[in-house]
Amino acid sequence: MELTNIGTIKRLFEENGFSFSKALGQNFLINPAVCPEIAERGGCRKGVCALEIGTGVGVLTRELALRCDKVLAIEIDERLKPILAETLADFDNVEVVFADVMEIDLAEILAEKFGNSPTVVCANLPYYITSPVIMKILESRLSIEALTVMVQREAAERICAKTGTRECGAITYAVSYFSEPKTLFRVNRGSFLPSPNVDSSVIRLDVKPSGGLSPERERLMFRLIRAGFSQRRKQLQNPLSSEIKLPKAEVAGLLEKIGKKPTARAEELTLDDFIALANAIN
Repeated sequence: MELTNIGTIKRLFEENGFSFSKALGQNFLINPAVCPEIAERGGCRKGVCALEIGTGVGVLTRELALRCDKVLAIEIDERLKPILAETLADFDNVEVVFADVMEIDLAEILAEKFGNSPTVVCANLPYYITSPVIMKILESRLSIEALTVMVQREAAERICAKTGTRECGAITYAVSYFSEPKTLFRVNRGSFLPSPNVDSSVIRLDVKPSGGLSPERERLMFRLIRAGFSQRRKQLQNPLSSEIKLPKAEVAGLLEKIGKKPTARAEELTLDDFIALANAIN
């Protein structure tokens, strides 16, 4: 069954009364080259299990199942049940759980389904929920090797930007704290049905064993980053003074202590600078 064939997809939809949901950001892949490359470059191989977020009609799911020992797919749209029952019928190493990924305990379900097996995450994420899903997975500190996802091209550029540059944002620092991000390849908008208005990129986040801060300091660092980028055009001492309830003069002193000018803006600090700043606050 050629699941990237438009005729096949339309037949499946017609037979099952399925239509795309704009609310769920559904854009299904029809470029046959994309999913095999995601699976290969995402670390899928024998001896490894894969977690997929969002199945579509099962194009990526099948590629993961061909390479991995087990695949657990989490899909929010229960209308896809009969379609996936058909498209995944030949694979006895796939289990689809119909649930909202933002509402389930990922650590618990991975431990239940995969035990201690090496695990990777692969997904074609809806644009509207890209950052929340990525951050939930990273903040949950799941026992995974890497997270390989397709996201909107602009989001990929922001996520994989170098901290301390104009291109970065709060998400850049958060992702860089938990992982080593890199862009793998681009996917043009014509690779999807329906075609979105923007191009996409596939990125891979290789998970770090530890961010290096205590839980308390880690929470403080993220508070500082969020505050700084909530007013990124302003000097960092202004939003930080408000966030941590210290006079601007003291905040300026803290910035100078880590080697930054009091007039610095959030985007001028690297991840290491924010780590140092969090450690400098009493």
